[in-house]
Amino acid sequence: MLRSAREWPVLVALGLATLLAGCDNSPNPLGSESTNTLFVAFQERSPRHLDPTASYALDEVKFMFAVYEPPYAYHYLKRPYEVVPKSALEIATPQYLDKDGRPLPADAPGELVAESDYDVHIKPGILYAPHPAFAKDANGEYLYHALTAAQTRDKHTPLDFAQTGTRELVADDFVYALKRHATPRIEAPIYGIFSEYVIGLKDYGALIRAEDKKLRQGLDPAALDKPFLDFRKYPLAGAVALDKYSYRIRIKGKYPQWKYWMTLTFTAPIPWEADKFYARPGMAKNSLKLDVWPVGTGPFMAVEYDADRRHVLVRNPNYHGATYPCEGAPGDKEAGLLDDCGKPLPFLDKLVFNTEKDKTPLRSKFTQGFLDVPEIERNDWGPDFLADANDSDEVRKRFEERGMRFPKSIEPQNWYLGFNWLDPVVGRGDTPEQQQKNRKLRYALSIAIDWEEGYGRVFTQKAGEAAMGPLPGGVFGSHHGSKDDINPVTHKLVAGKVVRRSIAEAKQLLAEAGYPDGRDARTGKPLVLNYDYQRVPTPEYRAELDWMAKQFAKLNVQLEIRATDYNQFQEKMLKGKQQIFWWGWFADYPDAENFLFLFYGPNSKAKAEGENTANYENPEYDRLYKQLALLDDGPEKQKLIDTMVDILRRDAPWSFGYFPYSAGAYQRWLGDAKYGLFTNDRALYYKVDAPLRARLQAEWNKPHAWPLLLIALATLLLAGIALRGFRARERMTALAPPTAAAVDAKAGA
Repeated sequence: MLRSAREWPVLVALGLATLLAGCDNSPNPLGSESTNTLFVAFQERSPRHLDPTASYALDEVKFMFAVYEPPYAYHYLKRPYEVVPKSALEIATPQYLDKDGRPLPADAPGELVAESDYDVHIKPGILYAPHPAFAKDANGEYLYHALTAAQTRDKHTPLDFAQTGTRELVADDFVYALKRHATPRIEAPIYGIFSEYVIGLKDYGALIRAEDKKLRQGLDPAALDKPFLDFRKYPLAGAVALDKYSYRIRIKGKYPQWKYWMTLTFTAPIPWEADKFYARPGMAKNSLKLDVWPVGTGPFMAVEYDADRRHVLVRNPNYHGATYPCEGAPGDKEAGLLDDCGKPLPFLDKLVFNTEKDKTPLRSKFTQGFLDVPEIERNDWGPDFLADANDSDEVRKRFEERGMRFPKSIEPQNWYLGFNWLDPVVGRGDTPEQQQKNRKLRYALSIAIDWEEGYGRVFTQKAGEAAMGPLPGGVFGSHHGSKDDINPVTHKLVAGKVVRRSIAEAKQLLAEAGYPDGRDARTGKPLVLNYDYQRVPTPEYRAELDWMAKQFAKLNVQLEIRATDYNQFQEKMLKGKQQIFWWGWFADYPDAENFLFLFYGPNSKAKAEGENTANYENPEYDRLYKQLALLDDGPEKQKLIDTMVDILRRDAPWSFGYFPYSAGAYQRWLGDAKYGLFTNDRALYYKVDAPLRARLQAEWNKPHAWPLLLIALATLLLAGIALRGFRARERMTALAPPTAAAVDAKAGA
């Protein structure tokens, strides 16, 4: 309905006044800053896997360890890292057996150990988070295990089901989880490694594939709906429940690193009911699956999944409880990290994750106080902000005034450029002659990439130290930082100093590889190499991509950039279609074996869905790797590691890249925050001072009223002019004399 002209100035004034009163630039719902909620970002896409069997990417960690509880964990505060019980009662001491099944002493040499038995006792009384998979009727029958496609058509989240239930965690759930690594239905990146050690798991994989084939006989191979594959039916010799709260894992030989695997969600319990529930017709079509909606016993549970936009976890009402630690590392007490000693966990009620497509708005939202921590799982935001502070006194002052914290630490991790061993140009090569040429090409490229310049002086936000091999400092066997740590392929000693080999040397190697001056000696065509990068090329990443292209250009080699989001990148890596690629590794556990297994042949990404992303194969290296698993830290293990590293330097499946510095990024109101590469359950310990956050957010983001007031005045002025013009026209119409035609018409009437 049209308003009269005289009403418009009043309406405009009221509207602007309302706008001024409610002005708020927060990306979070109004008032949410005052709630017991942690606000975090995630970049680009939603996690690809939230299924414990498949999840093995850094961006999935923050969700997985909030929902699931492996048997063990790392002490949140102690450094060096210490393995402690999580869902288990204590750390199991392995019982060693010889080839005849007779017990051996704890210090028995590895070559005498035929089997290591781990008897794990779990805590009684642990309950799963509420979920419809556990819901039962009055007769004890599962409510939702026999649903039809018609009944699931309108179901899109577990919250769409009227009933939920729970049950106690039992030993069989851990056994079920280990068996499930043999599944052919989802990526199982650790199956290759686990099948080398868990007795019978390799044969179990063949059995499960055969049984799965029977179940799906006559069905469309591409069908999303698959009949329930019940691992309970098929016994596995290497994983057996001894009673309700105890189970035994049987490991081939001696494998001291097994305890570390038990800190990861690969060994977290999985209830069979979840598999059966999600196997109902129509569920997969609606993204109702464990890969999207996890089911665990951890402190939080998933309640919202808005793909590539928003994820929400809330406190698990059935959580069995844990308490904040009372011991820590030197300096923790002074930093206030022991003030909550003995208090029940978790402190938080909710975790909210919102996507950010670009780093710039993510950084801005943190500095404005709208994010409590940029990303829980990443340790490169601290160096990023510290670099800003070092570049600008104004920025440093702002960070200090706002109480933002960026504590540094040194963690075992790396970033590297990999060469796909399956590629005919940069890979292994089919003939001895081609192998030699390809090796020289990799040498030349590795020399040309000046990691000291790029990630020491140019990209200070991602600064680190150039790597001479795959092993960062902080793990046994690494020589990083010592005078003995030199890669003879890329560096040499000059006057007692380690320097990178010259571009002239690299060009000579390139010519010997068959590409003089960057051209194929046979065809004369320029050498063009493809570079797969795991991020969309936003301005921040474009600079790094351009820098990498310039490194190759030193040799007149053209680098074709193929940058995609992380999910697409992972798909390409699984197919082995990459040529040269960028990737990093955040250690799963503090042992050299966790880096050296990245080159183990049976752990190939393309062939076995493992973490050998270069698909590197060397029989001698693989033989030594198997020996490594038998050894405890000591001179013998050091010698073996040195030999393996020498092989890798000689073959150069990676340009070894750099070891980045680490630092967390925390707001003043975020309590008990301490970054640790292996403490993946950090959300369990975080707490927020919500009133302080609300007050500081308001102080830091006061709306600038003058532009709106200026607009208001201009609008009122224009409205007044319009009103005056309108009234003038009304007066003119009222006073205008009648025309002759009007008079005649009236007379005729």
